[in-house]
Amino acid sequence: MIPESELIINPDGSIYHLNLRPEQLAQTIITVGDPDRVEMVSHHFDHIEHQVQKREFVTHTGTLAGTRMSVISTGIGTDNIDIVLNELDALANIDFKTRTPLSSPISLNIIRIGTSGCLQSDVAVDSLLVSEYGIGLDGLMNYYSQKITSEEKSLLNEFTKQLNEPHIPKPYIAPGNQSLIEKIGKEDMLRGITLTCPGFYAPQGRVLRLQPNTTNFIEKLHKFQYKNYRLTNFEMETAGIYGLAHALGHKALSCNAILANRIRHQFSKNPKKIVEKLIETVLQRITDNG
Repeated sequence: MIPESELIINPDGSIYHLNLRPEQLAQTIITVGDPDRVEMVSHHFDHIEHQVQKREFVTHTGTLAGTRMSVISTGIGTDNIDIVLNELDALANIDFKTRTPLSSPISLNIIRIGTSGCLQSDVAVDSLLVSEYGIGLDGLMNYYSQKITSEEKSLLNEFTKQLNEPHIPKPYIAPGNQSLIEKIGKEDMLRGITLTCPGFYAPQGRVLRLQPNTTNFIEKLHKFQYKNYRLTNFEMETAGIYGLAHALGHKALSCNAILANRIRHQFSKNPKKIVEKLIETVLQRITDNG
Protein backbone atom coordinates (compact mmCIF):
# COMPACT_ATOMS: atom_id res chain seq x y z
CA MET A 1 0.00 0.00 0.00
CA ILE A 2 1.49 3.33 -1.09
CA PRO A 3 1.39 5.91 1.75
CA GLU A 4 -0.58 9.15 1.50
CA SER A 5 2.64 11.18 1.61
CA GLU A 6 3.98 9.42 -1.52
CA LEU A 7 0.85 9.21 -3.66
CA ILE A 8 -1.10 12.39 -2.98
CA ILE A 9 -4.74 12.20 -4.04
CA ASN A 10 -6.93 15.31 -3.94
CA PRO A 11 -10.34 15.24 -2.17
CA ASP A 12 -12.11 14.88 -5.53
CA GLY A 13 -10.14 11.70 -6.33
CA SER A 14 -7.71 13.39 -8.73
CA ILE A 15 -3.93 13.14 -8.61
CA TYR A 16 -2.08 15.96 -6.87
CA HIS A 17 -0.51 18.10 -9.62
CA LEU A 18 -2.36 17.14 -12.80
CA ASN A 19 -5.80 17.27 -11.14
CA LEU A 20 -6.91 14.29 -13.24
CA ARG A 21 -8.88 11.21 -12.23
CA PRO A 22 -7.95 7.88 -13.85
CA GLU A 23 -11.05 7.74 -16.07
CA GLN A 24 -10.21 11.19 -17.51
CA LEU A 25 -6.94 10.02 -19.07
CA ALA A 26 -6.68 8.39 -22.49
CA GLN A 27 -4.12 5.69 -23.32
CA THR A 28 -2.66 7.86 -26.10
CA ILE A 29 -1.18 11.06 -24.69
CA ILE A 30 0.35 14.07 -26.45
CA THR A 31 2.62 16.27 -24.36
CA VAL A 32 3.40 19.89 -25.20
CA GLY A 33 5.48 22.34 -23.22
CA ASP A 34 3.40 25.48 -23.67
CA PRO A 35 -0.08 25.49 -22.03
CA ASP A 36 -1.37 27.59 -24.95
CA ARG A 37 -0.37 24.80 -27.33
CA VAL A 38 -2.89 22.40 -25.80
CA GLU A 39 -5.75 24.17 -27.58
CA MET A 40 -3.73 24.17 -30.82
CA VAL A 41 -3.88 20.38 -30.64
CA SER A 42 -7.35 19.82 -29.19
CA HIS A 43 -9.15 22.13 -31.62
CA HIS A 44 -8.53 19.36 -34.17
CA PHE A 45 -10.48 16.88 -32.01
CA ASP A 46 -13.96 15.81 -33.11
CA HIS A 47 -15.10 15.95 -29.49
CA ILE A 48 -13.62 17.16 -26.17
CA GLU A 49 -14.97 15.33 -23.13
CA HIS A 50 -12.83 16.80 -20.36
CA GLN A 51 -10.75 19.94 -19.71
CA VAL A 52 -8.81 20.85 -16.58
CA GLN A 53 -6.00 23.21 -15.57
CA LYS A 54 -3.84 23.33 -12.47
CA ARG A 55 -0.78 25.59 -12.52
CA GLU A 56 1.02 25.03 -15.85
CA PHE A 57 -0.60 21.62 -16.35
CA VAL A 58 -3.51 21.91 -18.81
CA THR A 59 -5.22 18.73 -20.03
CA HIS A 60 -7.84 18.20 -22.73
CA THR A 61 -9.16 14.67 -23.37
CA GLY A 62 -11.25 13.87 -26.41
CA THR A 63 -11.50 11.87 -29.61
CA LEU A 64 -10.24 12.27 -33.16
CA ALA A 65 -11.27 9.91 -35.96
CA GLY A 66 -12.35 7.36 -33.36
CA THR A 67 -9.11 7.52 -31.35
CA ARG A 68 -9.39 8.72 -27.77
CA MET A 69 -6.43 10.85 -26.70
CA SER A 70 -5.32 13.34 -24.08
CA VAL A 71 -3.12 16.38 -24.69
CA ILE A 72 -1.32 17.80 -21.66
CA SER A 73 1.07 20.71 -21.15
CA THR A 74 4.16 19.90 -19.10
CA GLY A 75 5.75 23.31 -18.85
CA ILE A 76 9.47 23.58 -19.54
CA GLY A 77 12.13 21.20 -18.29
CA THR A 78 12.62 17.68 -16.96
CA ASP A 79 11.75 18.70 -13.39
CA ASN A 80 8.18 19.02 -14.66
CA ILE A 81 8.56 15.85 -16.73
CA ASP A 82 9.32 13.99 -13.50
CA ILE A 83 5.94 15.10 -12.14
CA VAL A 84 3.96 14.51 -15.33
CA LEU A 85 5.33 11.08 -16.25
CA ASN A 86 5.06 9.68 -12.74
CA GLU A 87 1.51 10.98 -12.30
CA LEU A 88 0.41 9.72 -15.72
CA ASP A 89 1.76 6.29 -14.81
CA ALA A 90 0.00 6.43 -11.44
CA LEU A 91 -3.31 7.28 -13.13
CA ALA A 92 -2.92 4.31 -15.46
CA ASN A 93 -1.36 1.72 -13.15
CA ILE A 94 -2.31 2.34 -9.52
CA ASP A 95 -5.68 1.60 -7.95
CA PHE A 96 -6.48 4.84 -6.13
CA LYS A 97 -8.92 3.12 -3.74
CA THR A 98 -6.48 0.48 -2.47
CA ARG A 99 -3.30 2.51 -3.18
CA THR A 100 -1.70 -0.55 -4.76
CA PRO A 101 -0.23 -1.09 -8.25
CA LEU A 102 -2.39 -2.95 -10.75
CA SER A 103 -1.43 -6.59 -11.33
CA SER A 104 -1.39 -6.04 -15.12
CA PRO A 105 0.25 -2.68 -15.97
CA ILE A 106 -1.08 -0.60 -18.86
CA SER A 107 1.39 0.72 -21.43
CA LEU A 108 0.67 4.31 -22.47
CA ASN A 109 1.60 5.89 -25.81
CA ILE A 110 3.29 9.21 -24.96
CA ILE A 111 4.13 11.52 -27.87
CA ARG A 112 5.89 14.83 -27.35
CA ILE A 113 5.18 17.65 -29.83
CA GLY A 114 7.82 20.28 -29.17
CA THR A 115 10.26 22.81 -30.54
CA SER A 116 14.00 22.43 -30.81
CA GLY A 117 17.25 23.91 -32.06
CA CYS A 118 19.52 21.92 -34.35
CA LEU A 119 23.24 21.26 -34.02
CA GLN A 120 24.09 20.36 -37.62
CA SER A 121 24.32 22.74 -40.56
CA ASP A 122 22.48 20.30 -42.85
CA VAL A 123 19.39 20.13 -40.58
CA ALA A 124 17.23 22.88 -42.00
CA VAL A 125 15.16 25.33 -39.99
CA ASP A 126 11.44 24.44 -40.29
CA SER A 127 12.17 20.73 -40.71
CA LEU A 128 10.52 17.99 -38.61
CA LEU A 129 12.59 15.49 -36.65
CA VAL A 130 11.89 12.46 -34.47
CA SER A 131 14.33 11.51 -31.73
CA GLU A 132 15.75 7.98 -31.90
CA TYR A 133 17.58 8.59 -28.61
CA GLY A 134 17.61 11.21 -25.92
CA ILE A 135 20.79 12.04 -24.02
CA GLY A 136 20.16 13.98 -20.83
CA LEU A 137 22.46 16.56 -19.24
CA ASP A 138 19.85 17.41 -16.60
CA GLY A 139 20.60 14.53 -14.23
CA LEU A 140 17.00 13.33 -13.77
CA MET A 141 17.51 9.63 -14.48
CA ASN A 142 20.48 9.48 -12.10
CA TYR A 143 17.81 9.34 -9.36
CA TYR A 144 16.16 6.22 -10.84
CA SER A 145 17.11 2.64 -11.56
CA GLN A 146 17.65 2.36 -15.29
CA LYS A 147 18.68 -0.45 -17.63
CA ILE A 148 20.51 0.35 -20.87
CA THR A 149 21.91 -1.84 -23.64
CA SER A 150 25.62 -2.34 -24.29
CA GLU A 151 25.31 -0.21 -27.45
CA GLU A 152 23.66 2.61 -25.51
CA LYS A 153 26.36 2.38 -22.83
CA SER A 154 29.12 2.62 -25.45
CA LEU A 155 27.43 5.60 -27.08
CA LEU A 156 27.02 7.34 -23.72
CA ASN A 157 30.62 6.67 -22.69
CA GLU A 158 31.93 8.06 -25.96
CA PHE A 159 29.72 11.14 -25.63
CA THR A 160 31.03 11.78 -22.12
CA LYS A 161 34.61 11.31 -23.30
CA GLN A 162 34.33 13.65 -26.28
CA LEU A 163 32.37 16.30 -24.38
CA ASN A 164 34.96 16.33 -21.56
CA GLU A 165 33.10 18.83 -19.37
CA PRO A 166 33.61 18.11 -15.64
CA HIS A 167 31.09 20.79 -14.60
CA ILE A 168 28.16 19.00 -16.29
CA PRO A 169 26.10 16.38 -14.36
CA LYS A 170 26.54 12.73 -15.29
CA PRO A 171 24.73 12.20 -18.64
CA TYR A 172 22.16 9.46 -19.22
CA ILE A 173 20.62 7.95 -22.34
CA ALA A 174 17.25 6.43 -23.27
CA PRO A 175 15.67 5.26 -26.55
CA GLY A 176 12.51 6.30 -28.32
CA ASN A 177 9.99 3.56 -28.97
CA GLN A 178 10.73 1.89 -32.30
CA SER A 179 7.11 1.14 -33.22
CA LEU A 180 6.14 4.80 -32.72
CA ILE A 181 9.21 5.92 -34.68
CA GLU A 182 8.10 3.75 -37.61
CA LYS A 183 4.45 4.84 -37.38
CA ILE A 184 5.01 8.59 -37.02
CA GLY A 185 8.56 9.23 -38.25
CA LYS A 186 7.95 8.58 -41.94
CA GLU A 187 10.43 9.40 -44.71
CA ASP A 188 9.53 13.10 -44.66
CA MET A 189 10.76 13.44 -41.05
CA LEU A 190 14.43 13.41 -40.06
CA ARG A 191 15.75 11.09 -37.35
CA GLY A 192 18.50 11.80 -34.88
CA ILE A 193 19.82 11.99 -31.35
CA THR A 194 18.38 14.73 -29.18
CA LEU A 195 20.32 16.30 -26.32
CA THR A 196 18.22 17.41 -23.35
CA CYS A 197 19.60 20.40 -21.44
CA PRO A 198 18.66 21.71 -17.96
CA GLY A 199 18.30 25.30 -19.16
CA PHE A 200 17.95 27.58 -22.18
CA TYR A 201 20.98 29.87 -21.89
CA ALA A 202 24.40 28.59 -20.75
CA PRO A 203 23.20 24.95 -20.76
CA GLN A 204 22.52 25.42 -24.47
CA GLY A 205 25.69 27.41 -25.14
CA ARG A 206 24.12 30.88 -25.11
CA VAL A 207 26.06 33.78 -23.63
CA LEU A 208 24.38 36.97 -22.41
CA ARG A 209 26.03 38.61 -19.36
CA LEU A 210 27.11 35.51 -17.44
CA GLN A 211 30.04 33.54 -18.78
CA PRO A 212 29.53 29.74 -18.94
CA ASN A 213 31.86 27.18 -17.39
CA THR A 214 31.84 25.11 -20.58
CA THR A 215 34.42 25.52 -23.32
CA ASN A 216 33.46 25.56 -27.02
CA PHE A 217 30.24 23.82 -26.02
CA ILE A 218 28.28 24.14 -29.27
CA GLU A 219 31.34 23.20 -31.32
CA LYS A 220 31.86 20.02 -29.27
CA LEU A 221 28.23 19.01 -29.66
CA HIS A 222 28.34 19.77 -33.37
CA LYS A 223 31.48 17.67 -33.90
CA PHE A 224 30.48 14.67 -31.80
CA GLN A 225 30.75 11.49 -33.86
CA TYR A 226 30.59 7.83 -32.88
CA LYS A 227 30.05 5.12 -35.50
CA ASN A 228 27.01 6.43 -37.42
CA TYR A 229 25.77 8.54 -34.49
CA ARG A 230 25.78 12.32 -34.24
CA LEU A 231 23.82 14.87 -32.23
CA THR A 232 21.12 16.48 -34.36
CA ASN A 233 19.28 18.81 -31.97
CA PHE A 234 18.71 19.88 -28.39
CA GLU A 235 15.83 20.96 -26.18
CA MET A 236 14.70 20.49 -22.54
CA GLU A 237 12.38 17.46 -22.13
CA THR A 238 13.03 14.50 -24.46
CA ALA A 239 15.58 12.47 -22.49
CA GLY A 240 13.49 12.72 -19.32
CA ILE A 241 10.38 11.52 -21.16
CA TYR A 242 12.30 8.66 -22.76
CA GLY A 243 14.06 7.62 -19.57
CA LEU A 244 10.96 7.52 -17.37
CA ALA A 245 8.68 6.06 -20.06
CA HIS A 246 11.15 3.28 -20.87
CA ALA A 247 11.71 2.44 -17.20
CA LEU A 248 7.95 2.36 -16.52
CA GLY A 249 7.08 0.26 -19.56
CA HIS A 250 5.44 2.96 -21.69
CA LYS A 251 6.02 3.82 -25.35
CA ALA A 252 7.37 7.31 -26.00
CA LEU A 253 8.34 9.40 -29.00
CA SER A 254 9.60 12.97 -29.23
CA CYS A 255 8.65 14.91 -32.37
CA ASN A 256 10.49 18.18 -32.90
CA ALA A 257 9.81 21.28 -34.98
CA ILE A 258 13.25 22.70 -35.73
CA LEU A 259 12.98 26.45 -35.11
CA ALA A 260 16.66 27.36 -34.89
CA ASN A 261 19.95 26.32 -36.45
CA ARG A 262 22.66 27.09 -33.89
CA ILE A 263 25.48 26.46 -36.36
CA ARG A 264 24.12 28.78 -39.05
CA HIS A 265 22.63 31.24 -36.50
CA GLN A 266 19.22 31.05 -38.16
CA PHE A 267 15.72 31.17 -36.67
CA SER A 268 12.37 30.31 -38.24
CA LYS A 269 10.52 33.18 -39.94
CA ASN A 270 7.15 31.60 -39.07
CA PRO A 271 7.49 29.32 -36.02
CA LYS A 272 3.73 29.02 -35.48
CA LYS A 273 3.28 27.63 -39.00
CA ILE A 274 5.85 24.85 -38.58
CA VAL A 275 4.49 23.92 -35.15
CA GLU A 276 0.99 23.67 -36.63
CA LYS A 277 2.37 21.48 -39.44
CA LEU A 278 3.96 19.17 -36.86
CA ILE A 279 0.71 18.96 -34.89
CA GLU A 280 -1.32 18.09 -37.99
CA THR A 281 1.26 15.54 -39.15
CA VAL A 282 1.42 13.77 -35.79
CA LEU A 283 -2.36 13.68 -35.34
CA GLN A 284 -2.88 12.29 -38.82
CA ARG A 285 -0.36 9.51 -38.20
CA ILE A 286 -1.67 8.65 -34.75
CA THR A 287 -5.15 8.07 -36.18
CA ASP A 288 -3.95 6.32 -39.35
CA ASN A 289 -4.83 2.64 -38.99
CA GLY A 290 -3.12 1.65 -42.20
